[in-house]
Amino acid sequence: MIDHVLPDVLGPGLRVVFCGTQAGSVSARRGAYYAGPGNRFWPTLFETGLIPLQLGPADFRELPRYGIGCTDVAKWTSGPDTALARDHFDVAGFLGKMRVHRPAIVAFNGKRAAQAVLPQIGRGLAYGLQPDTIDDIRVVVLPSTSGAASGYWSIEPWRELAALAKEASL
Repeated sequence: MIDHVLPDVLGPGLRVVFCGTQAGSVSARRGAYYAGPGNRFWPTLFETGLIPLQLGPADFRELPRYGIGCTDVAKWTSGPDTALARDHFDVAGFLGKMRVHRPAIVAFNGKRAAQAVLPQIGRGLAYGLQPDTIDDIRVVVLPSTSGAASGYWSIEPWRELAALAKEASL
């Protein structure tokens, strides 16, 4: 078996684990999460107060010190989400990791990953806190930070996540 495109950033006691679909092409080449030039992930973490200082893709291994982790549902592929096939997703593996690490919140960075993991929520999925949980782990769906999804961008669900994450750390 080949290694994952990007390593999981997981551990005990995390407030939020961000889950994307798969590493983008630039992220795969650089070996770092959310490394595409138009990706809003890193500035948004700082702007919403999820992290106290501005970090960048090369700093992804530092996220657990702020109670944050990262993973993807498709760990062995990379590229645009439009190239994903159903068999690229490892939903069972993702759910197993969440059951082991038990973060307070799973935050899907974009709807595609959420729909793969929780197919019962369907295509009419709204952004924000979901009524569904993963073994009592709260689930939040966020507008993707990818530059390719900029037409759907809104920081407000990210601000709501930051408030939930603050609650989770109290």
